[in-house]
Amino acid sequence: MTDKITVIQGDITKQQVDAIVNAANTSLLGGGGVDGAIHRAAGSGLLAECRTLKGCKTGEAKITLGYNLPANYVIHTVGPVWQGGKHHEDELLASCYYQSLMLAEKQELKTIAFPAISTGVYGFPMERAARIAVKTVQQFLTQTTLISLVRFVCFSKESYQCHLTAIGSQDK
Repeated sequence: MTDKITVIQGDITKQQVDAIVNAANTSLLGGGGVDGAIHRAAGSGLLAECRTLKGCKTGEAKITLGYNLPANYVIHTVGPVWQGGKHHEDELLASCYYQSLMLAEKQELKTIAFPAISTGVYGFPMERAARIAVKTVQQFLTQTTLISLVRFVCFSKESYQCHLTAIGSQDK
């Protein structure tokens, strides 16, 4: 299974895949972190298209074109804000990955890159988020033959290590 999953430390806006995933806010109109970087790299066309989508709820996902990005599409998903783990944060985070993969499959996309959703300003514990991400992706990949590559693109070394650890623990 792990031959379809890779982990790198890098810049998600530089990934040459069919779709990159944006850790968006509910407005989909840009923000800080990954969201801001993707909007800046994609250009004004992305913001214009996002305005037509009327936002996105936490745990859901919507798709747009990639505009000036190397990826043809951007899948926007809204991760949960960490509130101590008592407000369905785990389920909502898993839903972000699942719904993004469902959209990719519906568009017949083969390659997708994910950031570490909700681990920045939303405060989701990084190790816990990585375990949820890897488990959800691995489960999804057992149900599809269309998606051939899922790349976790980690901005920090800590996130990169957490994802590698999560993949290693899932293999056992």
